[in-house]
Amino acid sequence: MNFLVFGIILIEFCSAWRCTREKARIKELFRENEELKIERDQLAAGQDCKIYFDEIDEINDENDVRLKLENEKLRRKLEDASPVEKSLNMTETGYFRVSNSGQKPIALSVNFLMAQQVLQRLAQRHMIFTDDVKHALVKGQLFIFGGSSDDRKIARLDGCRFNELSARLNKNRGYFSEALSINSGSLALICFGYFDNSCETFDGTKAVTTFSATWTHASGGLGIYKNQPATVGCFNAKHKKTETLSSIGWSTLPDFPMRINKHSIVGLDNESMLLFGGEISGKWQTGIWQLKNDQWNKIGELATSASRGSSFYSGRSIYYFGRSSIQRIDLNAKEELEKVELIGEPPKYSSYPVLFATTPDFCV
Repeated sequence: MNFLVFGIILIEFCSAWRCTREKARIKELFRENEELKIERDQLAAGQDCKIYFDEIDEINDENDVRLKLENEKLRRKLEDASPVEKSLNMTETGYFRVSNSGQKPIALSVNFLMAQQVLQRLAQRHMIFTDDVKHALVKGQLFIFGGSSDDRKIARLDGCRFNELSARLNKNRGYFSEALSINSGSLALICFGYFDNSCETFDGTKAVTTFSATWTHASGGLGIYKNQPATVGCFNAKHKKTETLSSIGWSTLPDFPMRINKHSIVGLDNESMLLFGGEISGKWQTGIWQLKNDQWNKIGELATSASRGSSFYSGRSIYYFGRSSIQRIDLNAKEELEKVELIGEPPKYSSYPVLFATTPDFCV
């Protein structure tokens, strides 16, 4: 049994555990509906994307029906919900760091398999600060970028508290942006937006504009391939393009076999790159793909379909915190796929959680 200590910044808690999932699903339906409406409006204004309007309208209609049903379910559950205790029943222990998004993380010890009860209601007024941020380590310190509260903010985790810096991003970076630690951890690369192919680097003090990609890669991920940043696919443009960034700019890699977005990318020590989870035509995926020697091959499956997650590679295991599942991808000494295990569920539904290594007594 592999054990690892994590820190994870999560947001938005409901008043009782029985309500959390329903509320999160409704929030996600609203988000998806809004994404489709934005996409349709911008296409109508002349954006060059190949999407069928009747399909968008059909999905919007379907989401409207689902929203009404989910709202009714949540209303009934809220009426029946009662407060829960702060105790937890643990079997395989790990450590998450749960933020109330008011910048001060709250220590919560839970297990990777099942936390039968969770904390009671947390302060809703703080939930915006870490909503939709992207994160990266720079010189050993954790930084978060952009997000719903301020899409140009930069904040650093100092001890048990996020402190917003005077430094600012050069472009708006929100839900569709990506961030990655590069140059042996000395820089963060922050890229993309809904119709934005721009990138910038951050050295812990200042954000500097760098090369723009040929394509936009909204929700296309950032990972490492052959020791260089790489990105795959796009949410709104629906393309298969793969690009990599060198010291002279972005260049093309082989297209991914399908139009994918909201996946996770992890670079391996053998200079190959794994891509897993994500969405194709709105459907969550299970495939684990490898780009090696400039060729894409499917090498396995996740334990369950997953999307909108963050990953952590340590000790030949990739820990994947998806929106609704936690999975471990085990590799052998040659970094070949060995097995995949579903090891639990996050304390709540959360897209792209902030994930970092820490110690059991962190912020306790």
